[in-house]
Amino acid sequence: MKKLILLLSFAFLSGFINAQNVEEVINKDHSIDSNKVVLPEETNERVAQVITRILSRYHFRKEPLSDTLSSLIFDQYIKNLDNSKLYFLKQDIYQFEKYRREFDNYLESGNLNVPFEIFNLYKKRLGERVKYVEKILEHEFDFTKDEYFRPDRDSADWARTEEELNELWRLRLKNDALNLILSGKDWKGAVDVLLKRYRNYHKIILQYESEDVFSVFMNSVSQVYDPHSDYLSPSASDNFDISMKLSLEGIGATLRQDYDYTVVVSIVPGGPADKSGLLRADDKIIGVAQGEDGEMVDVVGWRLDDVIKLIRGKKGTLVRLLILKAEDGANAQPTEIKIVRDEVKLEEQAAKSEIINIEEEGLKFKLGVIKLPSFYSDFEAQQKGLKDYRSTTRDVKKILDEFKQEKVDGVILDLRNNGGGSLQEAINLTGLFIKAGPVVQVKNIMNIIEVNSDRDSNIYYDGPLAVLVNRFSASASEILSGAIQDYGRGLVIGENTFGKGTVQNLLDLNSQIPIKDKKLGKLKLTIAKFYRVTGNSTQNKGIEPDVEFPAPYESKDFGESAYDRALPYDTINPVQYEPYDNLTNLIPLLEQKHESRAQKDPEYQFLLEEIKEFKKNRQKKLFTLNLEKRKAEKEKADAEKKRREEEKAKLLGIDIKEKKETSTEDSWIKDYELKETGRILADFILAKVG
Repeated sequence: MKKLILLLSFAFLSGFINAQNVEEVINKDHSIDSNKVVLPEETNERVAQVITRILSRYHFRKEPLSDTLSSLIFDQYIKNLDNSKLYFLKQDIYQFEKYRREFDNYLESGNLNVPFEIFNLYKKRLGERVKYVEKILEHEFDFTKDEYFRPDRDSADWARTEEELNELWRLRLKNDALNLILSGKDWKGAVDVLLKRYRNYHKIILQYESEDVFSVFMNSVSQVYDPHSDYLSPSASDNFDISMKLSLEGIGATLRQDYDYTVVVSIVPGGPADKSGLLRADDKIIGVAQGEDGEMVDVVGWRLDDVIKLIRGKKGTLVRLLILKAEDGANAQPTEIKIVRDEVKLEEQAAKSEIINIEEEGLKFKLGVIKLPSFYSDFEAQQKGLKDYRSTTRDVKKILDEFKQEKVDGVILDLRNNGGGSLQEAINLTGLFIKAGPVVQVKNIMNIIEVNSDRDSNIYYDGPLAVLVNRFSASASEILSGAIQDYGRGLVIGENTFGKGTVQNLLDLNSQIPIKDKKLGKLKLTIAKFYRVTGNSTQNKGIEPDVEFPAPYESKDFGESAYDRALPYDTINPVQYEPYDNLTNLIPLLEQKHESRAQKDPEYQFLLEEIKEFKKNRQKKLFTLNLEKRKAEKEKADAEKKRREEEKAKLLGIDIKEKKETSTEDSWIKDYELKETGRILADFILAKVG
């Protein structure tokens, strides 16, 4: 296998498209045929065989296809299509059972007829459900009856008859309508929303093409090997590339499909659309043309990804859009606008900074905070040898330079909700805080262990450091926080992390299948596990923080260990490394100070109340469909929430006006976890000085 990009990660309008692809999109049949049978393409069959061969030979499990895997693939595919068991009937599943142990044979031969047969029946059942939705919503539900709705159907059996399935849907729709009524809709308004919801979903499925069905099925195959191996379709592959390099060539707008229309969701600040001032959120795009003289193509009723393919394009080229301005309402007349495509920076996923002020034991501390949503790097620009390519480490170095100018007393690296990204960036970023030394060990499918090290003997920032994590901090985030903890370089504070200790390679399928003039997707393949310098794995267990905050999620509910096919936890031998410091004796003191402060902190008590309420709501399995009872429950919950908000606002000196919070102090920190992390870091500084 060729050398690939190592990843550790969990529709934007973007990218490059050539003239040939534009013609292909324009010449497609964009009409919708509800009776159309979707069939696999020859390319799908060839790609399936290659993916199957790669998974069997190179996945970390080293598990060849078998009847056992076939059965798992069967279950996963059905689950991916109908997770809540609301479309297929029991007789459908019984009909499919004869294929349960044949999927391994189908994959090896490239025969995709059965997966597509199953999808086509799913599409038919969806159409039947939409017809039922339209029929039952002709009459208002009786909300005075004492009926109950159970949304969780994980352990439920498949409906045996259409009548039984109709009853499940009646209760589901009644619950949906009740929620809308409680939010302020009348019956007619609720019906309008529900009809639009299900018709829109139906249209999306009706527009499925061979590649869409193939993607669902092949992801069912890859997920059986482990939850982080994925097949990326060509469009999904483009979006993945964009997420890693945080830039694209296009107009800078996010779009969504609203039945027949392509609607602008938001405009990227600083992008071409933003600079032009011609396109705004909620505008509808009804036509697209290339250059000054290109034909305006009507895109009403088109698939969203096909519209995007016409709008995206190379930097410096012109695209003309025919839009209906949202500000003109129902009487909007088509307006043509021109936008020159350019490079767009996606700053929302880039490293950001702020400075917070903390007072502890009568002393004031200025702390720099680096919010890091992901570990990104522009691999393409780096491989081309461009000197100014974008990466996490480069952006963080700039922020640290700013902090040095500001003379901060310490730094907080906020990795909450950071699901990972580039392995090399996790290593490089760790290297900013330690001397040269090992950062992470990686064991491949041959059980060969490679030690990945920081080779720079300089420490870019050597001041007090805290890493803030939560249950959603995963993979690359766990490599960095684990290394900081093992070296004694800083504190790890927050919740136990996700527990993803696996490494993925990204394989371009065009490099494996010589198909001319056709872009294939990519395979994200788990090929290794990573281990801390101590030899411990983060797989399933995650990183246990030095000072722990209460968490709303349990590991059985959310995290690597919640996946059925997650790879197991294990350990390897430690590697020799030189700790920066030993913080073991300091941790109990910091925990004691945190606990003492927390018990007297009303804001901490509010946090505990919110977590308790969250867990209580998650555990609730049965919901009344009686309007008055549900209204009483809502009023009670709203009153309790309002009480907490008012008490919290009073405590913190916040004026709540029209549901907007206005701080009476510029230095006020809304984020309790961040604020408490700052206090703990201040305690740490005082303890080290003392």
